[in-house]
Amino acid sequence: MTTQVALVGGTGKLGTIIGAVIDDLEGFEVSRVLTSSSDLSELDGADLVVDASTPQVSIEVVRAAVERGINVLVATSGWSAERIALVRPLVEAAGTGAVFIPNFSLGSVLGSALAAAAAPFFGSAEIIEAHRETKIDSPSGTAVRTAELIAAARAEQGPVSAPHADQRARGQQVGSVPIHSLRRPGVVAKQDVILSGPGESLTFTHDTVDSALAYAPGIRLSVPFALNATGVFIGLEHMIDIGIRS
Repeated sequence: MTTQVALVGGTGKLGTIIGAVIDDLEGFEVSRVLTSSSDLSELDGADLVVDASTPQVSIEVVRAAVERGINVLVATSGWSAERIALVRPLVEAAGTGAVFIPNFSLGSVLGSALAAAAAPFFGSAEIIEAHRETKIDSPSGTAVRTAELIAAARAEQGPVSAPHADQRARGQQVGSVPIHSLRRPGVVAKQDVILSGPGESLTFTHDTVDSALAYAPGIRLSVPFALNATGVFIGLEHMIDIGIRS
């Protein structure tokens, strides 16, 4: 029996990549493609909802899927831990599954995990993330997730040092970690996590140069996982063993 997938935001850059990967997955079929302005009643009858819409629409997509008892895979950026907390009770009450993937790239997930593992050893941490000029939200979901992982890893040490954080040029703080966002042509996605301590610094850099090739392995892992999930899950780290669970 083929799993019928409703893909929201399926005409966008990420949605197009996701749709192509799903159609190549055995036992899965994109049976309906919605845009960010589609009527969400079109989700009726789907076995799985995949959301690659916009940050403004995404929360309504998740709620609509949960109300219909359909599991949802969320690829849309802008889902912080605080925002996920708003829908977690709905998912748990419905007995469905919601899987949030800040970044489908295996390299990005590994980079964030390594940065979090190193963070307790450094008093300072800052993130610089860059995306193409068409990305409408900042900071990126990947940067937010990385900052949240760093903050969790430093639970015993406390917040990182971020002097003069009240100044706008110092970036937006997430979990005490300043994030600086660049939006410019000529880049797909890049993130630098810079950890600093007395007399030294350590930088973790992840650079996406071909999003279709970089995201495909993570999409292939995420879609079957999301179909069978119960509860809320954040990140590819639940599908690959990199030593981080949350």
